[in-house]
Amino acid sequence: MRLSRISLMLLLAATFVLLSPAQAEQKVLRLATTTSTENSGLLKSLLPAFEKSSGYKVHVIAVGTGKALRMGQDGDVDVVMVHARTDEDKFVAAGYGINRRDLMYNDFVIVGPKRDPAGIGAVKDPAAALARIAAKEAAFISRGDESGTYKKEQALWQAADTRPQGKWYRSIGQGMEQALQIASEMQGYTLADRGTWLALRNKLDLDLLVQGDNRLFNPYGVIAVNPARYPDVNYQGAMAFIAWLTSPEGQDQIAAFKIDGDSLFFPDAIQAKQAAPK
Repeated sequence: MRLSRISLMLLLAATFVLLSPAQAEQKVLRLATTTSTENSGLLKSLLPAFEKSSGYKVHVIAVGTGKALRMGQDGDVDVVMVHARTDEDKFVAAGYGINRRDLMYNDFVIVGPKRDPAGIGAVKDPAAALARIAAKEAAFISRGDESGTYKKEQALWQAADTRPQGKWYRSIGQGMEQALQIASEMQGYTLADRGTWLALRNKLDLDLLVQGDNRLFNPYGVIAVNPARYPDVNYQGAMAFIAWLTSPEGQDQIAAFKIDGDSLFFPDAIQAKQAAPK
């Protein structure tokens, strides 16, 4: 009887250890990423396989790239997946992140009303297209949220030597899905990442009007938050996540993610099975 009571006590102690908050916390990975990876459905496709193979539970915070990097800078997350290379390099150079890896890419597109009141459908140069929109004062929906998409939009306005202002230019401070929905409702133009556009296009009263220019190239990177600066971050989990995403398995899963036969992202970490011209 005494032996069974000791065995029971040992079992209860082991159970307590297994369920203790410290142990549970070690298996949680905090990911700050762009709204495009969330809105497109990519994360819902990728994360179950990683969680099953690693035992980690990924907590996703989908925000603009600027906010995602600030969360990493404050040590509030363990890993970031973003798409603004200049800002990513600054983030690493300042010592907030380490082990940045190329992950995947797609491109930006300009979408707008099917009647195309600014007449940009025949324009290949995205900066020239924006200049036409401004000249016509046709409605344009800007994310205005420091996202990678917003930064690209601002670079294109600068290339167009145009400062967008007036009632026609609507800065909404929201994500890509919301920007597309508002553009559809208002019959306006917007700059979108191709992944989110493809995921939502059947729900929108918009057409893809400008695409293919080299300036619309949209690369994504993944970066671990620096444990030397923030000892409490889950660096081991972050590196496990980066290793899986950039492995042949992770890269093949990115390549396999499609909607209606269209690829939304193209793997870029290794020589993958699927590629698209950059």
